[in-house]
Amino acid sequence: MREFEELNNMETIDRFIKGNTLSFLYISRPDCSVCHGLLPQVQLLMTKYPKIKLGHINANEVEEVAGRFSIFTVPVLLLFVKGKEYIREARIVHMDLLDEKIDKIYENVI
Repeated sequence: MREFEELNNMETIDRFIKGNTLSFLYISRPDCSVCHGLLPQVQLLMTKYPKIKLGHINANEVEEVAGRFSIFTVPVLLLFVKGKEYIREARIVHMDLLDEKIDKIYENVI
């Protein structure tokens, strides 16, 4: 399973997105049971995609993230390619569909 880098402020988040060709953000809150249940599944899925850089954001610590990315619920999963958002999944995530979407993008970028 792959680990996520903790991103604790908007400057770090922006640098993370702009500094990586493929960047993936997992935005959650500590009191969210769906967030805790989904995270290990996402970590396992991401072992298939080693070139995607993984970042985690605690929405309670970085409150500005909600406005910046128009987030109304958690968890939110965002995939950026060269700084542009390509995939957005929120709350209930179908892992097989997410895998298909990432696979198509990954094949074309790498």
